Amino acid sequence: MRLTILGSGTSQGVPVIACDCEVCSSIHPKDKRSRSSILLETGGKTIVIDTGPDFRMQMLRENVKDLDAVVYTHEHKDHVAGMDDIRAFNFKKGGGEMNIYASMRVQKALHREFHYIFSGIHYPGLPQVKFHTIKNQEFKVAGVQFTPIEVLHYQLPVLGFRVGDMAYITDANYISEKEKMKLKGLEVLVLNALRKKKHISHFNLEEALALITELKPKKAYLTHISHLMGKHAEVEKELPKQVFLAYDGLKISI
Repeated sequence: MRLTILGSGTSQGVPVIACDCEVCSSIHPKDKRSRSSILLETGGKTIVIDTGPDFRMQMLRENVKDLDAVVYTHEHKDHVAGMDDIRAFNFKKGGGEMNIYASMRVQKALHREFHYIFSGIHYPGLPQVKFHTIKNQEFKVAGVQFTPIEVLHYQLPVLGFRVGDMAYITDANYISEKEKMKLKGLEVLVLNALRKKKHISHFNLEEALALITELKPKKAYLTHISHLMGKHAEVEKELPKQVFLAYDGLKISI
């Protein structure tokens, strides 16, 4: 399996509009962070987790020609706003529907956000989607086994996912002991770490590192990073062995 970090930034991305801090002013490519998303390639299948506002740019940057399915963690705009752009893949498939995997709550939010898709008026060129409901049990996406990990983003339930020996958790600041059991024996853990200062709805750097120490994956990558974390090169020097900052375009073989 190959995992590509499509986006490693928080909801505002990095640089932040109108910000002149040293991170937002940096010319280093690893300090340029689009909204969080990943691409999984395994068994000849290509799956995206979350389609944020930068989805189109990410697909062009990675030269993605075929997409089998989209899986959603939750309904916040920085994770769903790019769903309209799946229509390019509908066209490539000759009008076939895109398989969308999401909880029922997220599906309802997508119906609200993209009401024109579901209005019943079949305007030419609209995205064509087929929903599959994620419940609290394992499920398959294009034949690939997914295990949902229930986490909390302050008070909002969010899903992380384990696929084989990789797990992806974004927008979380709490994971129950029961759900942590699903995260044992990982080769790779991709985990959100917003900044160094404590935050109400995300793990900060200290909390993310403590969880990594507890779960003991062979390697861990931090994502959903804000400009308040600091410059990529400087923060990486502070990290324990086998823990790294993710960056846009990073490819990880598992």
